[in-house]
Amino acid sequence: MAGFRQEDVDLFYEMGEELGSGQFAIVRKCKEKSSGCEYAAKFIKKRRLSSSRRGVSREEIEREVNILREIQHSNIITLHDIFENKTDVIIILELVSGGELFDFLAEKESLTEEEATQFLKQILDGVQYLHSKRIAHFDLKPENIMLLDKNVPNPRIKLIDFGIAHQIKDGNEFKNIFGTPEFVAPEIVNYEPLGLEADMWLSGASPFLGETKQETLTNISAVNYDFDEEYFSNTSELAKDFIRRLLVKDPKKRMTIDDSLQHPWIKVIKRRNVRKEEETGRKPERRRLKTTRLKEYTIKSHSSMPPNNTYVNFERFSKVLEEIAAAEEGLKELEHNQQSCREDVAALLSIYEEKEGWYKEENESVARDLGQIRQDLQRAQAQRRQSQEDARAAMLAASSLKRKFGRLENRYEALAEQVASEVRWVEELVRSISLEKEGHGTGMA
Repeated sequence: MAGFRQEDVDLFYEMGEELGSGQFAIVRKCKEKSSGCEYAAKFIKKRRLSSSRRGVSREEIEREVNILREIQHSNIITLHDIFENKTDVIIILELVSGGELFDFLAEKESLTEEEATQFLKQILDGVQYLHSKRIAHFDLKPENIMLLDKNVPNPRIKLIDFGIAHQIKDGNEFKNIFGTPEFVAPEIVNYEPLGLEADMWLSGASPFLGETKQETLTNISAVNYDFDEEYFSNTSELAKDFIRRLLVKDPKKRMTIDDSLQHPWIKVIKRRNVRKEEETGRKPERRRLKTTRLKEYTIKSHSSMPPNNTYVNFERFSKVLEEIAAAEEGLKELEHNQQSCREDVAALLSIYEEKEGWYKEENESVARDLGQIRQDLQRAQAQRRQSQEDARAAMLAASSLKRKFGRLENRYEALAEQVASEVRWVEELVRSISLEKEGHGTGMA
């Protein structure tokens, strides 16, 4: 796998507002400085130690990036660039700004089956592309089914978040327990071998959602659901059949992606409406699906408050929905503050771990330097002792030479005195001889 860019991402992209966050990732809006195009920057916190549970392992990040590099489809988010620094891997992705599909649908009073199948067809097309490459998403839930732009006549679906996606290889048995409880397939709950079939478990407002996580998982494992008349009274039998063929416990008997695209509900509904319009000369009255279930799901999955089942009609429910929305804003602010606090703590821990590693390296370096200095000092002390011994020996030798010089000086002075005495004697002798010669000469004259 090609390496990540080691340059500073801020040199190439201008970072903007936060779009979302997870346990170890933050997504920010950004603008490429060279082109002015807007993207989403996903900052993934790296796991610093293999034994740590904080951050995402290098293997998991590389798996996600490898899958993103391999896929290119109109209904799947696109990878643009990748950077890396000491603490994060930054994935630059296509900006998907239309919000969640379910939130978009929940804003409508009702939805025709044709409109539903148009959205579903896009989801299925994206999944078919993934499965053609033997890639299983493993986290197809409402939060990961987004709209590129909701303000256009026919919004385009985008599948996002490939954090737990895997490439399924023949002959390699793969088991894991991951995903969001109310949306995982029974084989995940039961820790059985996983394949592409896990993506075909119904994605939507989960009919298995219980009051607790354990109740939800029990409902999934038992495939315990029914078509509540309150919500499915206007739903066609074809649509119900489509759902039944997906909610099959045995993965081998569950519809494949190709089977689902060939199902009559996906293929026939639009053609049948067009044919009725041609025969009658007027547009047929379309089945309209109630979105109340989506609104209730949105409340339940996006808020910590339990659902209130005492409302007998949507009008009364809508008033409460507004009140809950206001309360939810306060909860979001609190959650944001908590998340910010957690991020600060995580950042401090990361800095502490980094500093601790740095101090450890510095301590080891200082220990090595001290060891070297200790050896040099020992050598210097040994040399000093040797020098002192040499100095003492030199002083003793000098003292001995001084004594010898003193003796020689005394002998020299004695000899000098003796020579001077003998010189005086010789001089007197010479004067005496000279005088004798002078007297002898006078006498002969």
